[in-house]
Amino acid sequence: MGTSFRCARALVPGISDPQLTLRLKQLQDRGLIERTVIPSTPVQITYALTPGAEELISALQPPAHWSERHRAS
Repeated sequence: MGTSFRCARALVPGISDPQLTLRLKQLQDRGLIERTVIPSTPVQITYALTPGAEELISALQPPAHWSERHRAS
């Protein structure tokens, strides 16, 4: 299931609508998210991670966790 624009905006505090729109388009162009238009009234648009993005997240989690454990306090 995808995430709406409003929910995506809530995940990134302080981002403007135009900036979020640009970032979502860039992620879509790079094949990291899929944009789905649901024909309804009003039209609904959802965003979801692609399998490639899921794989990238899995690859980046171990070094991120290591960094959190070893950062200077």
